[in-house]
Formats: sequence, structure tokens, C-alpha cells
Amino acid sequence: MNFKKHLLFFLVLFPVYSFAQWESIPSGEIQKSDSTSLYIMSEVLVTATKTERSSLEIASSVSIIDSNEISWKRKNTVYDLLKNEYGLSLTQQGGPGSLSYIYTRGANSGHTLVLLDGIEVNMPNEPNNAFDFANLPTDNIERIEILRGPQSTLYGSDALAGVINIITKKGAGKPKFYLSTEGGSFNSYKGLGGLDGSYDFLNYSLSISKFKTDGISAASEKYGNKENDGSSKNIFTSRIGANITDDLNLDLFFRFTKADADLDQFGGEFGDDPTYFFNLEEGAYRAAANYSAFNGFWNQSLGVSFLRNVRKYKFDVTPFNPSSSRSFYDGKKLKIDWQNNFHLTTNNIVTMGVETEEEKAISEYYSFSDAFNFVSIFPENSSRTTGAYLQNQLNIFGNFFNTFGIRYDNHERFGSQVTYRIAPAYIFWETGTKLKATYGTGFKAPSLFYLFDPSYGNANLNPEKSTGWDAGIEQYFSNSKVIIGLTYFQNSFEELFGFDANFKTINIDKAESSGIEFYFLSNPLKEFHLKTNFTYTNTKNKSENSPDRDKLLLRRPKVKISSSVNYIFQERANLNVEVIFVGQRDDMNFSIFPAVRVNLKSYTLVNLSASYDVLKFLQLYGRIDNLFDTEYEDVLGFGTPGFSGYLGFKVGI
Repeated sequence: MNFKKHLLFFLVLFPVYSFAQWESIPSGEIQKSDSTSLYIMSEVLVTATKTERSSLEIASSVSIIDSNEISWKRKNTVYDLLKNEYGLSLTQQGGPGSLSYIYTRGANSGHTLVLLDGIEVNMPNEPNNAFDFANLPTDNIERIEILRGPQSTLYGSDALAGVINIITKKGAGKPKFYLSTEGGSFNSYKGLGGLDGSYDFLNYSLSISKFKTDGISAASEKYGNKENDGSSKNIFTSRIGANITDDLNLDLFFRFTKADADLDQFGGEFGDDPTYFFNLEEGAYRAAANYSAFNGFWNQSLGVSFLRNVRKYKFDVTPFNPSSSRSFYDGKKLKIDWQNNFHLTTNNIVTMGVETEEEKAISEYYSFSDAFNFVSIFPENSSRTTGAYLQNQLNIFGNFFNTFGIRYDNHERFGSQVTYRIAPAYIFWETGTKLKATYGTGFKAPSLFYLFDPSYGNANLNPEKSTGWDAGIEQYFSNSKVIIGLTYFQNSFEELFGFDANFKTINIDKAESSGIEFYFLSNPLKEFHLKTNFTYTNTKNKSENSPDRDKLLLRRPKVKISSSVNYIFQERANLNVEVIFVGQRDDMNFSIFPAVRVNLKSYTLVNLSASYDVLKFLQLYGRIDNLFDTEYEDVLGFGTPGFSGYLGFKVGI
């Protein structure tokens, strides 16, 4: 224990007194080694440390989808954008509007925290608190940062395996208005309008969109299902800021989503259900104040976030389903956070923060049939988590960078939880080589469902826990025109939620994941961009007494390869080609009893997108998905779109 105390003192406090003479290299600028005149261009990242830092100083495995890539690929949803990222596996139970989950480094879908302009959008009224990406469009998004590995030290619960941080556009300059519309396969249509700019001390960015499609059959057509399951969504987003003084600025964020979808209850034969409907209304709000004092020595941010997610489901009796059902889920999440960054020297930033978050949920479920009726009423329940964290960032001699953090959380139900993380990196400027490693722990508080549900709940649950580490190398060539990265990772998950013989939730399951992530980025010319990555993920169910012990976790492919090439012609035309290979995965066939494990075959998708600037204010664009009409399944029995094409135009003034 004394050793740990001494180590903590050294990593956090000793730099305050000892390293004031070192000169740091500005984040986000060209990096130069005095001895070799080697130049390396870096990007500025926020998610890894909650401060703006050069990507060269970050040991974490982070990738960025920037505004250029979003524009080039013409994807309508964030879910589709993330398909090209390493370390992520994705599942969708049908076409647009159907349940869409993301798994980071083989972990469960509820183990990735999703942030939207600082708002935690994981659903508080869902059993595993996962985020459903089905209704998150790319409207008004500036960039997406994907952070891998346990991140509870900075982000608390839900960040066992990683964080996906989505940041919307900030208005600047003269007012700009844009309007776009597109249509195509499956009788799909999308209209989008927006306005952004700044005036005096105010900046603003607003957008509104509507999407509608007849869709495909959620239960795959290859099993004889013919009924198309359409969906629609209406989205409004806004980001408004005010620079009150040089040291004080305010930001207001608001997003409202209203969505509807036709679904099927199960995949495979006889899965069609024309009576199954889903409705969503969600509001996400945040107000934040940022203040800088003592000539930038002390920067602080105070924020308040609120999320409300309301979902309704209903279905009636059909020839293959003898029951009808109505259900309602209402979840709320209120969070207050205060972050303080102290720039002790040009090489040492200490961050201290406190947060408190309250979740509330209520639900009603009714099922009726000739055999029996079932009613489950979940009365309003709540839980609060309050946490404090401390992080230290060091730059030693411009070569060695280290981040160390520790966090204490108190949950009003299960008590306290301590997490920590260390992330060192070393750069050899002579060769443009960076060595990096991270080690950390994470936790996930039990959801309100798992704690209080009348049928399945257990108020004595402990949090799920994770321990993870990774180590890797990055090599920079030609002023970052070519970057190669390789990382090995390993995670263990304990006290995962499962069920006992009476279907009560208990901490019983365990799992492991390990693998390799490789990426290659190249833009030798201004007009040419190449992004290629490879992921190998080996997962194992380590639950004692489980029939699946030492078997692969479901729906996580061992191998995933993706690549995209973008070329700009004479600054007016653009062509993007994307290739995604997903290897074999295991799934369960629940159409027979007892359910049996099956193998889903591998598949390759090729997607194209292109645009042409007809006039300065008019752009034509198009997209082809699944160019070769590949037949595949992400979830056994559920459909996926075949060949599809879309055309549109954008007017900007």
C-alpha cells in the first residue's frame, strides 16, 4: 500500500515542482526534431484526456472520422460510418430504423459509452443501457472520435470497453444556408436543411431533416418473408454559443428525434409481422459554461445535461403469433459535471472533476393471449452516481508523454468503486516512431431494469468490471502523409450480469477478449486519401458452469478488414470507394428448442459514392451501397439491404 501511495505522489504531484524548465510542443501543429529536421503533422484530440492534445502525445487507441470523410462517403447514419473503423463490430436486426448495436473490442454493446456534444445518450430505460444507433443521422456532425479500452477513469459507468464521442458543427463566419435532398432504392427519401454562422459574439449551427423509406423485410426475405418494414425519422439539432468575454463562453446544445419503424419480432421463417410498430421520441439537451482564469492557468467547465427517451411498441395477433402486446418505456438522465484543468507548467496539466448523475425510468408491459395474460408494471425508480476524478498529463523532454488518472464513484445502491488508468507513450523523433501502451480498469453500474424490475430485478447487484491493456507502435512517414499503426489488446470482464434458475439477475458471467488492430493511412497527394485497417478479435465466454464456456461470444467476427479510397478530381468532383470484409461469426438459432449455435458466413461489401460541383452553390451527389448485391446476415434470420442506389443534390448559399 505504501508503494502505491508513493507512486501516486510521484505521478501526480512531483511534476509540479520538478519539470517547469521543459518546453512542450504545441498540440495540433507541425512537430519538429531539432536534431534531424523531421516533421510530423498531428491532429488535435479531445476524448482521450478531456483536454485538447496532439495525437502524438496520446497513447490511447483513438481514430477520427472528420468532416471531410463524412462528406465524401455520403452516409445517412453514424452507424454506417462506423462500419469502416477498426476494433468495432456491428449488428443490425433488419433495414433502416431497426435495432443497431456496436461492440468495441469484443465487449457487450452496453459497454461502450456514446456521447453527443457531451450528453451521455446510452438509454436509461433499456436493460443493458446500450445505445441504439438506428436513429442517429450524420446531420450537422463535425467529427467522431472513437476511443478504445477501459475509460471509466474519466467517463465513469458504461465505458468498460470504450467511448464514441460525436461532436456537432460550430458556426463561424458569414451566415451560410444549405438545403439538400436525395431519393433512391426502397422508395427512400431524405430532405435536410441547415443554417450556420456567427454574428458579433454569437455563433450558431442549426439543422432539420426528414427521412422516410419503405425499407426491406426485417425478417430476411430468403426465408419467405415478403412484408417490407418501413421507417421514418424527423431530427432537429442546434448548437448555439456566446463568447461573453475573452475568458468566458457559453454553449447550448439541443437535439430532438421523432422516429417510427415497422419491425418483425423474430427472424427466419414466418418472421413477418405487419402489426409490429415502434415509436421513439427523444430529447437531448446540454448547457455548458467555459471559463479561463489567471492567464490560462486554470480552465474550468461547468455543464448540465438532460436526456429523455420515450419508446413505445405494439403488435397484434397474427397466424404465427397467438398473442398481442403493448409496452411503454420512459427513461430520464440528468447529469451535472464540473471539470478543472490546471496548466501547472507548459508540460504538465492536472485535471480534476466531479460529476453527479441521476437516472429514472418507468415502464409498462402488457401481453394478451387465449392461453394467459401477463402484465409487468415497472414503477418509477431512480439511482444516483456521484464521482470525482484526478488526471495528470506529463511531457518529459518532448519525447516521453504520460497520462495517469484515478477515479472514485459512489452509487447509492452498490456503494463505491475505484478505477484507474495509465497511458505512457514515447516518440523517437529520428525515425518518426511512437511506442505506446495503456492499462486501465472500468465498471458499469447495473441498470434500473436489472435492479428493480419486478420479475428479473435484484437490488443487491454489484457493478460489472473490466481490466484492459494494450501496447502498440505507430510509424510516421513523409510529414504524416503515411501513417502505420499496430496495437495488441487484451480485456477481461467479470461479474457480468446473467440470470439464475429463477430468472433473477445476478453477477455470474465472465468473458475475455484479445486481438490485434492494424491501420494504414496515406494521403501522398492532396487529392488522394487511403484508409485501410485490419482487426483480429478473439473472444471467449469464461462463465463458470456455462454450456458456452470457452466458446466465442456471439456476433463478434474474428476478422474484419476495411478500406476506403477517396480521390478528388480538379477540386470539383469526388469519388469514394469503400470495401468491408466481415469474417465468420457465431450466433444462436432460437427457432428450435433447445437453441443451437450456428455459424454466419463471412461477406464482403463494396460501396461507392461520388459528387460533382456543378456550380459554386450547387452540388450533385450519388451513392451505391452493396454494389455486388451480396447476400449476408449480421443477425441470424434478419434481413440486410441488397444493391441500392441514391441520387441527390445540395444547394449552399
